[in-house]
Amino acid sequence: MLTFPQYGLMPRWPENGQEFIHPEDVSLVSRLIPSERVLRRDSFDGAFYHYRYGDLSFRLRPCMWLPIQGEGLDIGDEVETVGLGMERDLFIGVINGMYYVRRKARILYRLRRGDQTLNKLFVQEHLRLLTNKQRVRQGEIEHPTPTWNGAGERITDW
Repeated sequence: MLTFPQYGLMPRWPENGQEFIHPEDVSLVSRLIPSERVLRRDSFDGAFYHYRYGDLSFRLRPCMWLPIQGEGLDIGDEVETVGLGMERDLFIGVINGMYYVRRKARILYRLRRGDQTLNKLFVQEHLRLLTNKQRVRQGEIEHPTPTWNGAGERITDW
């Protein structure tokens, strides 16, 4: 059983052409892969996996990709930089890009501060998530639902 979301990247273009891409998404996918961008795989509809990279969403048939462990941060999340002594400037920004560096086995994050995208990349330890992403998942245990047929005692004398 698959659990979503899953994270990974496609560092190489599959060798058998564009048949794995949904016809409506070919132009978008050809700009995003191959690359070291961390893609988010959200669901499977039986024929196509649904992927996201920030606001961009696209569909691909099952194909090889390099799965990686997510760190709890996504594109669009508001974060605060964590200072290290007097070395770093503290500010609040929005994650604008996620890239995986294989030689370090790390995800690096690009931030946008206001209208400016910063050239410097940050690791997860240097960021603090500001938005609460806690969600209650659907329960697995079926509980009986009480029923009432209207017959019961009523308090009429106060």
